[in-house]
Amino acid sequence: MKTLIVAAALSLAWASGFAANLRAEGTQRPAMMRVAAGEFESVLPVAPGKNRVRVASFEMDAVPVTNAQFAAFVAANPKWRRDRVSRLMADPQYLAHWQTPTTPVAAERNQPVIRVSWYAARAYCESREARLPTWYEWEWAAAANESKADARNDPRWTQQILAWYSQPAGALPDVGSRPANIHGVRDLHGVVWEWVEDYNGLMVAGDNRQQAEADDTRFCGPGALTMEQKEQYATLMRIAMLSSLKAEFTTATMGFRCVR
Repeated sequence: MKTLIVAAALSLAWASGFAANLRAEGTQRPAMMRVAAGEFESVLPVAPGKNRVRVASFEMDAVPVTNAQFAAFVAANPKWRRDRVSRLMADPQYLAHWQTPTTPVAAERNQPVIRVSWYAARAYCESREARLPTWYEWEWAAAANESKADARNDPRWTQQILAWYSQPAGALPDVGSRPANIHGVRDLHGVVWEWVEDYNGLMVAGDNRQQAEADDTRFCGPGALTMEQKEQYATLMRIAMLSSLKAEFTTATMGFRCVR
């Protein structure tokens, strides 16, 4: 019993420290966690009949990029202000939820930044000498739970993910709201969708993407229905969502994180 109490106290202290760091103004370098190399069966075939993917070790942001962190980037790179950005780089809804072109709503500073285009997300990561993750890197990191690198065959884990996605959309939580997985990475499920570097190569049957569709993210495109492993519904939804976008699109449910 004493051991459990001590463990719980340490866990609470770690979580409190994590939250305190997030309450900083967002200018400090975000924490990155090491994701170990691994081989897994992707829901997205590398080639016909070939689903096994080998991913090298990489570092990933522990949580999605926040409004505060992105505001620091915008301040240092004024061309990414919503009132100055090129319409080739971001649509008219880019950062529309911010209080001013340079200032997020105070209560949302530690929430994931949304309404950011792929171009803007990529530029932010490059400013940190990092990059957006590839799809396979993101899928591998997201396959983990608290104790396994690949927990996708664990019915309890799958059910937990589906439960997160089935919850009605409401106000975004602060980052760090989900438990850390075995790599120490949080919020990969049930918070926001996330840009990946190769989003436009995932699954597109013709260029029929429209901005009106991009904001309505709770559907699964027809291409996903032909994939294997249909029990991985949440992952298939994410692929369908990403493949419906163009690089300048922004949505109220799309954020990002960086890797290196």
